[in-house]
Amino acid sequence: MGCGSCGTKKPGGCKSNGGCSTGGCNRLNVYDWLQNLPLTFSDADCKIIEVSFKQGSRKEFFRNTSLQQFEKGEYVTVEGVTGFDVGEVSLTGELVRLQLKKKGVDEMNPDIKKVLRRSSERDLESYHYQKDREPAVQARSRELARKLNLQMKLSEVEIQADGKKATFFYTAEDRVDFRELIKLYAAEFKLKVEMRQIGIRQEAAKVGGIGSCGRELCCSTWLQDFKSVNTTAARYQNLSINQTKLSGQCGRLKCCLNYELDTYLDALQHFPENVDTLQTTKGNAVLIKKDIFKNLMWYMMEGGSKYYPLTIERVKEIKRMNAQNILPDDLEPVDVVSGKPKAIEPQFVDVVGQITLKSLEKTNKRNKGEQRRDNRDNRDNRSNEQRQPNNNDNRNRGNNNNNRNDNRQRNNNNNKNDNRNRPQQQGKPVNKPNLPKGKDNA
Repeated sequence: MGCGSCGTKKPGGCKSNGGCSTGGCNRLNVYDWLQNLPLTFSDADCKIIEVSFKQGSRKEFFRNTSLQQFEKGEYVTVEGVTGFDVGEVSLTGELVRLQLKKKGVDEMNPDIKKVLRRSSERDLESYHYQKDREPAVQARSRELARKLNLQMKLSEVEIQADGKKATFFYTAEDRVDFRELIKLYAAEFKLKVEMRQIGIRQEAAKVGGIGSCGRELCCSTWLQDFKSVNTTAARYQNLSINQTKLSGQCGRLKCCLNYELDTYLDALQHFPENVDTLQTTKGNAVLIKKDIFKNLMWYMMEGGSKYYPLTIERVKEIKRMNAQNILPDDLEPVDVVSGKPKAIEPQFVDVVGQITLKSLEKTNKRNKGEQRRDNRDNRDNRSNEQRQPNNNDNRNRGNNNNNRNDNRQRNNNNNKNDNRNRPQQQGKPVNKPNLPKGKDNA
């Protein structure tokens, strides 16, 4: 997935430029565990090599007629449709025979195409040019399919190294009439068109991605045979029937549901059948679940809420007693002890003032210092306020005395002026005020 999606086109981890087996450089890779053994050339050696195209999304077998020794990761030029194609050698030697047997291909089949030569610089130049064309061709082909309102989805386009043929991989739910579409593609891209329908799982394998387990998708790395998966596999494994959790990125049920199914089926053979209900003197017990690997069956009394774990032998015994119309008094459940230590219930303890944190201590000290400053400022303000009224009173008193004296002097002056300006009445003598003797009064 790394090389197909990144811009550098080189794996970042293995630095082998296309030889890692994680699926990023070459998907569906096979580890050649015979590569370090000494080679022995004989007529019985396998004359067929496996070649991968499009970074492992498609692999085919080709006959090595020139008997040249090709190494893994080497580019070779092979026969194509009315031309040639360039691929990467993914497997050689005796392991190819195992792959032929696995896929049901006859080694002596004359229809197997041939390896022409090692890829030359001209072949590689044409190969890289056509690979650079694929994204633009894929985008344009989707536009043309959308104009014709065809219910299909183009997932990948693969152009042959000589540019004479292109294979369009698509997915569709129903049958699609793409005769008109092929004509448009041939006129637009000037090459031979092949339409190949694939399933949803094959599309997810070509696109790639990361699964819920955190690893690269199995269909992109090593899984080649897609078996049918149904919900009964989840029921046998006591999984909750939740479509969102059981579905993969392709929208179908996860292929990994079949991986451990055989183990569960083997373990379920020891469990008795037709024991969904057990009869006791206290009532009927109903089967809730089966703990397959602990060989326990959990029951619950009708109308109750307590679970009773029973062993397989005890369930068979109660079923045998019920067949003889005998009702046991007790189910005799097993004491299930878990490996986890029992949690101690917390008791209330007054720890006020005992637990402190450094950050809280700093803030408390800071707050206390600020509070002390505020208290000092308040005290100083109060003392100043108490002093200010006394000074103001003294000042006011002095001002009042001065005002009184001024008023008295004004009144006296006014009286003098009034007496001087008052006219003398006829027939009545005017009493002159007693003035001190001076020059003017003499």
